[in-house]
Amino acid sequence: MALTRLGLNQSINLATNTTGTLAVGNGGTGLASGTSGQFLKFTGNTTVASSALGDVGKILQIKTNSGGGSNTNINSTSMQRPITSAYYLEITPTTAGNKIICFGGMDTNTETMGVYYNIQFCVSSDGGSSYGDITSSQTAYMYLTGATRMEHNHNYLSGTHTTANTNAHRFSFQALSGNGTTGFYPNGRTSITLLEVGS
Repeated sequence: MALTRLGLNQSINLATNTTGTLAVGNGGTGLASGTSGQFLKFTGNTTVASSALGDVGKILQIKTNSGGGSNTNINSTSMQRPITSAYYLEITPTTAGNKIICFGGMDTNTETMGVYYNIQFCVSSDGGSSYGDITSSQTAYMYLTGATRMEHNHNYLSGTHTTANTNAHRFSFQALSGNGTTGFYPNGRTSITLLEVGS
């Protein structure tokens, strides 16, 4: 077969002057076909492959509740974890390692001057037998002074937790109260919202 050398002002028509696949190094993909609904990504320095988007960054599920359980008291200067085992929101991670984003608001009542409290999220992955800190939680804080009673649901929390397994995870609140007792009112005036995000 004779070969023809192209001159300086000549070019190759890639649509008609090539056969087979065009290599990545020549500006092609190196692919003869792909998978419907997927996208192309580099799987090596010179290799392009068809790949599914996956769940990274996707919100996989949302859970929310509003109220549940009886009113109780926070009466410990160390973390009372959880405040009450009767109030929680449960979510089962799709895959271990995914993150759970937590939002919550709780109703509290204090009736003693000088009382202070801290409230955070906590989590159990063994059906509520034991609770621990979530990976990262804000702290709702209040110190009562200049009033004899304060009942409100202005406590707001957010946090994130990285799951270690696919067991059902129960999210609840833990708290401490100093210089007196703080009431915790979960029934109808407390809420938790959970979002599972793929990692």
